Amino acid sequence: MSIPIDESWYTRTENLPERVSAGGAVVRIERGNVFVALVHEKGCTGYVLPKGGLEADESLDAAALREIEEEAGLTEIHLLGDLAVLERLSEKKDKWSVNHYFLYATTQLEGTILDTEHHDEMIWAPLDDLPEMFWPDERKLLERERKTIYDRIIAHQNPKKRKKGFV
Repeated sequence: MSIPIDESWYTRTENLPERVSAGGAVVRIERGNVFVALVHEKGCTGYVLPKGGLEADESLDAAALREIEEEAGLTEIHLLGDLAVLERLSEKKDKWSVNHYFLYATTQLEGTILDTEHHDEMIWAPLDDLPEMFWPDERKLLERERKTIYDRIIAHQNPKKRKKGFV
């Protein structure tokens, strides 16, 4: 999809079915810099955070872990907490998508993308210098929550500081 995403994508219309999805921002720290895992969906311009719809009887956390593995190939991740819930129209504008995002930490550098029908690349993007992203609300989320992301990943990496209340 190469169409621009404008404000019309964030206006809910009546009688539109709802789709709940989950995913997250997976981050790692290297030499003091924070990187976030972004995936590329085939046919789209820019990158997205890995996410997708819940399967029957699946929890939000289980769906997020499954989607991150399918789209980014990352499996060695640790939950740092909730990040945000973003709402917008689905890619085909046929459903109202309620997207639950969690924050995860990892030291894993690579993985094997399982959903190769829809995704063809995972990159580690510097949180301070994000590439073009398909969904503007996801970019705004990462920019708005930058300090929280930094604080949580540093606390995760340095548990002694977390226990003493420094972070």
